[in-house]
Amino acid sequence: MANKSSHMGLGLVMGAALGAVFGMLAGHVGAWLAIGVAIGMLLGASMRRKEPECPECAVIHRTHEARRQGSA
Repeated sequence: MANKSSHMGLGLVMGAALGAVFGMLAGHVGAWLAIGVAIGMLLGASMRRKEPECPECAVIHRTHEARRQGSA
């Protein structure tokens, strides 16, 4: 779980830094910072690796979800 959020955080930091740099160069820090954060969020989301799901794991997850739904 911590790995997923660290990718998003890294993307946000990179985007904010690039947005601040471009904002200083262009003279519109607020606009470029917002653009940089948006791009950073996209980069952070794309950095997540999708783990392959094996059939055995899928069965275990479905069983676990069914138990959780039944007990609630």
